[in-house]
Amino acid sequence: MNATCRVFDLAKNTVLSWERKFAGLRETLLVYALTNRFLSQVIEGDELYTKIKENKPIEECEGWTILLMDRASRLIWALACGKKDRQLFLSSIQILSDVIERTGEVTLVTDGERRYGNLLFEICHEVVHSGKRGRPPKVLRRGVKVRLKNKGSQSKSGRKRPKYEAPHSEHPETSQDCPDTKIHANHAEAFNASLRRRNSAYRRKTNTYAKQKTTLQRTLDIYWITHNFIRKQFTTKQVPAVALGILEKGLSWEQVLSIQKLPGTLIMET
Repeated sequence: MNATCRVFDLAKNTVLSWERKFAGLRETLLVYALTNRFLSQVIEGDELYTKIKENKPIEECEGWTILLMDRASRLIWALACGKKDRQLFLSSIQILSDVIERTGEVTLVTDGERRYGNLLFEICHEVVHSGKRGRPPKVLRRGVKVRLKNKGSQSKSGRKRPKYEAPHSEHPETSQDCPDTKIHANHAEAFNASLRRRNSAYRRKTNTYAKQKTTLQRTLDIYWITHNFIRKQFTTKQVPAVALGILEKGLSWEQVLSIQKLPGTLIMET
């Protein structure tokens, strides 16, 4: 921040005010993206870690970052930081439940973290009435699949667990077309590597810290907007919002900053 102000001869508060205005458009653009309908999506979930303010135990640090990204288009649905607890995962899964409402078929794949599937099952399940005696079972909503790739061969209790599994029962009418070779979060891992290069708070080679959680989240919101609506991806050669069918063409920095936030409406100058 200070280096940018020196190069462009600007006051720090000026840059901060533009950052806050730019980051504040994230919720508006997310609502706009959720007004669309999608046929199917494969979403990868992963976590990223950094330190905030000082060196604290991992369970107390607020620098854990949750990522939910569509595999084909590389569009990021959730990018939020905080303590690695139920509340952080729940906020991201709530966004995913909104995506499920507008998508015919959704597959969620994760590397080792079971809380994605557990919370999604709590929020997005239904009861199957088969006509058999007994209490009808609860399953994931029709069209929703969760696949888990276990990184370790044993659980904490020492029991051996399979490398690939579905942590919860799925609807009998859900198509089972997810082979083991497709159960990975490689694209999310590649994004994490990119974020470490672009955001100094996540760099591995230096012992860097973010000053505050709100400051770190603001930089993530700016990155979310830039990644989804402005910058073309190296692999797909498209802006993620265009690749997913949300926009016909990517936005420029001027167009994003010209978006007017009005109560209940969204005006985009093109």
